[in-house]
Amino acid sequence: MSVPAYDQSARDYISIVGSSTVYPFATAVAEQFGKDNSRFKTPKVESTGTGGGFKLFCSGIGVQYPDIVNASREIKKSELENCTKNGVTDIIEINIGLDSIVLASNRKNKQIPLTIKDLWLALAKNTPDTTGNLVINKSKTWKDINPDLPDTKIEILGPPQTSGTRDAFVDLIMNRGCREFEAIRIIEKADEKKANEACRIIRGDGIFIEVGENDNLIVNKLVANPNALGIFGYNFLEENLDKIQGETVNGITPSIDNIIDGKYPVLRPLFIYVKKAHIGVIPSIREFITEFTSEKAVGEDGYLSRKGLISLSATKRKLVAAEANNLKTLAP
Repeated sequence: MSVPAYDQSARDYISIVGSSTVYPFATAVAEQFGKDNSRFKTPKVESTGTGGGFKLFCSGIGVQYPDIVNASREIKKSELENCTKNGVTDIIEINIGLDSIVLASNRKNKQIPLTIKDLWLALAKNTPDTTGNLVINKSKTWKDINPDLPDTKIEILGPPQTSGTRDAFVDLIMNRGCREFEAIRIIEKADEKKANEACRIIRGDGIFIEVGENDNLIVNKLVANPNALGIFGYNFLEENLDKIQGETVNGITPSIDNIIDGKYPVLRPLFIYVKKAHIGVIPSIREFITEFTSEKAVGEDGYLSRKGLISLSATKRKLVAAEANNLKTLAP
């Protein structure tokens, strides 16, 4: 499609919005890019959450709209449709690396040996009773859901529905935990929509507390509240190991080695999405893509690895960099 005419001088820097998880990585690349390229302005990076970022990104073409969105999940079909409706049709998807969803607690706590099944039982709005019927979840303590767990109040701090971390948690924990129950599998055979709702809907009675898009706020609340657990990306755990600890899931500790080996069960890809229509209009987007996909940034020993990004395999990194620098767009 043709790019609408607009004043190029109206904005001479890259505008980036989106995921709070990807925010520190994009900020690090933006700062390095600004330092190494004095002829370009340092990109502006804002943390709006993945869903909020896609809403802004897909609103249209022009300097009033962002050039790049950070995302802690793949773009949804509904978001692509919204982009297309507003003329945003040539989108470059770049998988920058991997991350894990972790549950963390105050370092002073004794760890709770959680399973994916336990987490679903703790957070689902409706759970099966002894007859297999779905009833309102009234569990208040960990012992209520599993007699082997401590008799302490369930209190989990997490992101809002606009967050890609929330989406990933639902997909990787809630959707998997519920299907360990025969009652859910029976419901699914008769009514897939009802089963999906049972799996995905998080209770709203105060057990799960939405903290907002700022993962650092969750860290601070864990320090202040030793009984709570928090949900966020692995990089925030890595940066705050002096204050908090990762909880095991299915007996596996969230560590770089366990994540890279695929042992830790809650793994997700991270992305940036770029408007091809803005390349050549907003200065330096092509050069920024090159920096973000370079080995010095996303390689195993790259500067983003020191911030907690988990690198893709060497073969995958090479492919991603080649496609990104060739400006390959998503299939319509």
